[in-house]
Amino acid sequence: MLSLRERALLGGVASGAVSVAIGLIAVLSYINSRVLDRFDEALEDRHTQLVVGLSVTTQNPAALGDLLFDPDYSTPYSGRYWQVTNSTGDVYTSASLFDETLAEPRSISDGPVIWDTMGPGDEIVRSAFQEITYEDGTVWGVSVAENKEQLLVERRVAQRSLMPVFALVGLIGVASSLLLMSAIIGPLRTLRADVSHRWERDEDLKPENYPGEVSPLVTDLNQLLLRNREIIAGSRRQTADLAHSLKTPATILRNELLNLSDSGASTDVAQEALDRIDAQIGRSLARMRAANSAELTHSRTNLSQSINRLSRLFLIMAEREGKLFSVTSPKDVWIRMDTQDIEEVIGNLLDNAFKWCRKSVKLSAEIHEDGIVIRVEDDGPGIPEEARREALRSGGRLDTSVAGTGLGLAIAVDLLNAYGAKLSLDTSRSLGGLEVRVVLPPKGVAKTLASDMS
Repeated sequence: MLSLRERALLGGVASGAVSVAIGLIAVLSYINSRVLDRFDEALEDRHTQLVVGLSVTTQNPAALGDLLFDPDYSTPYSGRYWQVTNSTGDVYTSASLFDETLAEPRSISDGPVIWDTMGPGDEIVRSAFQEITYEDGTVWGVSVAENKEQLLVERRVAQRSLMPVFALVGLIGVASSLLLMSAIIGPLRTLRADVSHRWERDEDLKPENYPGEVSPLVTDLNQLLLRNREIIAGSRRQTADLAHSLKTPATILRNELLNLSDSGASTDVAQEALDRIDAQIGRSLARMRAANSAELTHSRTNLSQSINRLSRLFLIMAEREGKLFSVTSPKDVWIRMDTQDIEEVIGNLLDNAFKWCRKSVKLSAEIHEDGIVIRVEDDGPGIPEEARREALRSGGRLDTSVAGTGLGLAIAVDLLNAYGAKLSLDTSRSLGGLEVRVVLPPKGVAKTLASDMS
């Protein structure tokens, strides 16, 4: 289906072309009529000259040629002719007719009869004829004629002179159509841009900023967006309530297992199963939360603040365990991602790094052309390239010597996929262990100023 822009452009061009064509036909018709009128007026003037000349030579018509000084009358077949005929049938003609004669119309009127007839050499001429009764009582049929080729030449000259004008008018019409299209489509283009960027400004659209035909649509959009926010907020509250309600029985079960363990019973298998249940519930709830945010809410988070907050928590862990933790982050960077989601992703990655590192963990964030790149690196054993796909699979634990469920990376992948972000595994160039690389799409990025924190 054609877009509104294409429809307006095609409609404007079509209407402009039709208008120019109609105008061209009308003007050419008027020009042709005016050229014909001028041609007939000149023909009538020559006819009058012939009538006046004949009035003084009715007794000697052969002398009439000496009174008409137009050289075309003396040139055979020049295209300009005269002829007089008396009541007795005698015919006197201009030398230009040579041995030919002009036909006379059958109908007679009080004024000159102008008509098209055949001339010498089968040429078409336009002739003016009238019967004149002179004072001496003689009656003469007076005719003048001219080849119509001259009329056609004048018409072509007039038409050629008008073509550039109409071409200019056509261009102006097309340009006007483009301007009109821009003026009509402009508010819709503005609305599209405002809808695309309204999340970054975190404000509703204002109907009064748009034309009357568009403002009802803007009002409906605001209501729809408000309803979406309410639905999403309700879904997230239900998810939080579900998580809270599941934590209580899980805690009771964990306490019971602890009591059984204190009494000498073996609870390792049950503890591991409960850990996996907790992790699976946590993953499912995280996926539900991400599905109800992501592109629907266009949430915005100050990534710098989230990294600073997590850095303070893990610095305490690093100091307690005697490990090194360094952070490099830009300042004042905003991303279109929910705060809880991005902090859960980074938190899971840091938790895995501290579990497997020997001595050092490094967190860094950088601005690139393809988005914001977050790296979590450690100096642990890393993951072989052939095993990295298994490590990203749900519950894909490659080593059970360290406590955990193997769902940390899977949860991070689920959350990032909901926002169009990507997670990949590699080998750290600086520390030698695992490098987890997260690429966030470049949406809603504010100004950035690089700085280091350690």
